[in-house]
Amino acid sequence: MIRKKISIVSGCYNEQDNIETFYNSITSIMSKYSQYDYEIIVIDNCSTDKTQKILKDIAQKDKKLKVILNAKNFGANRSTLFVQKFITGDCMIGLASDLEDPPELIDDFIEKWEQGFKIVAAVKKGSKENLIIRSVRGLYYKIIGAISEVKLINNFTGFGLYDSSVLKPLFDYYDSTTYFRGLISEYGYDIAFVEFVKPVRKHGKSSYNFFSYFDYAMIGITSNSKVPIRIATLAGFFLSGLSFLAAVFYFVYKLLHWDSVPFGIAPLVIGLFFFSSVQIFFVGLIGEYVATVLAKVSQKPLVSVREYINFESN
Repeated sequence: MIRKKISIVSGCYNEQDNIETFYNSITSIMSKYSQYDYEIIVIDNCSTDKTQKILKDIAQKDKKLKVILNAKNFGANRSTLFVQKFITGDCMIGLASDLEDPPELIDDFIEKWEQGFKIVAAVKKGSKENLIIRSVRGLYYKIIGAISEVKLINNFTGFGLYDSSVLKPLFDYYDSTTYFRGLISEYGYDIAFVEFVKPVRKHGKSSYNFFSYFDYAMIGITSNSKVPIRIATLAGFFLSGLSFLAAVFYFVYKLLHWDSVPFGIAPLVIGLFFFSSVQIFFVGLIGEYVATVLAKVSQKPLVSVREYINFESN
C-alpha cells in the first residue's frame, strides 16, 4: 500500500538562529505519523548569514530535506509561490521558518485534513506583537475586507494546510502579483479554521520592513478589489462637476458685483492645492493598478535559482 505524502514548505532569509530548530521541530512532529511519508522543502532567499551552510549540512544527512537556493532575494511572496510547484505530496503545509507560525499546529492541520477538509487555515486570535503592529494589521484586514469582492479570511497569513487537488490547478496562474490568501478564498472550498496566538520571535530580526508590508498590502488590494479605482473614477466626476459649478458661480457673482468683488488669490490657491493633491493621490492609485497589470502580462519567472539540493532532477 502506497502511503500518502505530506509536503512541508517554507521560505527563509537570514534565519541562522532559527532554521535548525525549525527543522528539528518538523521532524519531531512528523515522526509520530508513521502512516505518512513526508518531505520538507525550504527556499532560501539568498541569505547572507550562515543559513545556507546550515541547510546544506542538514540536507546532506537527511534526504527528506530539499533546499532551493535563490540567486538573489526575490521576496517572500514570490519565493513561497515558486516553491509550491515542487511539492510531491498529497497535501502541502506552508509555514514560516522563523517559528512565528507554531509548528505544533501541524497536528491540528493533519487531523482536519483526515476529516476531509481540503484547506485548513490557521487564524490568529491574538498576538504577542506590540500594540502598534497589531493595530496596523487589524486596520489593514478591516479595509481589505470591506472593499474586497471576495470574502477574505481575517487574520490569516497563509499558514495552513492545502490539499494538492486545490493547489495544482492554480500553479499555472501564479505571477509576482498573486495574492495567495485571496486566491484561496476565491474558489469556494470548505475551510477548517484553527486558532492560535502568534508568538514573539525569539531569535533574529524580521527582514520585513515598511516597504515590504506596503508592497504586499497593495498587491492584496489591487488583486481583490476594483473599489479603489471606481472611487477614483467617481471622485473625478464629482470633483470636476463641483469645480465647474464653483467656477460658474464665481463668474456670475463677479459679473453681478463687478466693483465690490475682487478676483482674489485665496480661492485660486485653495482650489489649486486641493485638486492637485486629489489628482496626485488618484494618479498614484491608478499607477498601482497599472503596475499590477504590467506584472501579470510580462510573464517573468518568479525567481531564478542558483542551486537545487536533494531534488532528483532540476
